[in-house]
Amino acid sequence: MTSIGGAASSGMIDWNLAVATATRFVRPGPEVSRDEARAVVAELRKHAKASEEHVRGFTRLGEAGAHDTPVLVVDRPGWVRANVAGFRELLKPLLDKMQERRGGTPGGAVLGAVGGKVTGVEVGMLLAFMSSRVLGQYETFAPASRDLPAGEDGGGRLLLVAPNIVHVERELEVDPHDFRLWVCLHEETHRTQFTAVPWLRDHVQGEIQSFLGETEMDPMTVLERIREAAQSLTGGRPEGERDDDGGRSLVELVQTPAQREILGRLTAVMSLLEGHADFVMDGVGPAVVPSVAEIREKFQQRRAKGASRLDLALRRLLGLDAKLRQYRDGERFVRAVVEEVGMDGFNRVWTSPNTLPTKSEIAAPADWIARVHRKPES
Repeated sequence: MTSIGGAASSGMIDWNLAVATATRFVRPGPEVSRDEARAVVAELRKHAKASEEHVRGFTRLGEAGAHDTPVLVVDRPGWVRANVAGFRELLKPLLDKMQERRGGTPGGAVLGAVGGKVTGVEVGMLLAFMSSRVLGQYETFAPASRDLPAGEDGGGRLLLVAPNIVHVERELEVDPHDFRLWVCLHEETHRTQFTAVPWLRDHVQGEIQSFLGETEMDPMTVLERIREAAQSLTGGRPEGERDDDGGRSLVELVQTPAQREILGRLTAVMSLLEGHADFVMDGVGPAVVPSVAEIREKFQQRRAKGASRLDLALRRLLGLDAKLRQYRDGERFVRAVVEEVGMDGFNRVWTSPNTLPTKSEIAAPADWIARVHRKPES
């Protein structure tokens, strides 16, 4: 196994052990022949390429050939490796801070080495769980490596998780060719958002780093929350303790007042990005995906219900329920704004961080229109 960076095995999380654990526990994908697997990969690459033109034409964002970010069709272990590289880059300032604090305590270095391995195993288990659920992802903070290319200056990469796409298209009993293009349209929209709006990546990264920089919680408390999530997967957390945290997510459990303000802004921008992708996917769909209505209906039902009580509990702990709300609320915002001021009027949202909607404006699109377009409220 390739090491994820020179110092990957040191610090609060043993990242190499996380990859090894996730790879060991990842669920096997659907059964496909070698020829079928090659055909799926080829078709996903073709659809990803075609989606560029479809999304660009519909959104009026970006220019032909503007993308320098690669499209990677990966399996579940490939998704894990890519995300570990991204997480390690994004979380480094927080983990360095926690490591420094731990090092100042008696026996801190020894505890840190042991704790890093324990947490590496637990993070790996979480990644193994998530790796079977993600269909595609525009990885915004993606350091390039020999095995995982990325755009220039950390410009990201688009991941399509082939076994998960095949699994869901079979589960929903939808046309596989239509479903694959439909997924690509969603992920390509995210790539277009970040490549056509030059300031967006730095803005989101700055907000995340500000959020992490405000974290003053004891390192062991943060790691304990990771442990709770991992124990949910293995049944190690007693039944009576499942709801002791009041249904709060990992993110909500580490908030200070300053973090709540930052999280409000992050929630708004993520709702915008996810809702915009859903809006574009459905807007382009009828012209190029004949069975889009059937796919959308079945996928919405699947997205909403979750697979089991365990899945629902873990989704809440990891904050994934909030992501489901982001899809719904963000799509309503985009649709309402486009209906009122058209696509060009909506695209003023990408002018600067000041024109992004606030969390309250996501719920009240007319307020954003009034502010950005200087129209009186009706």
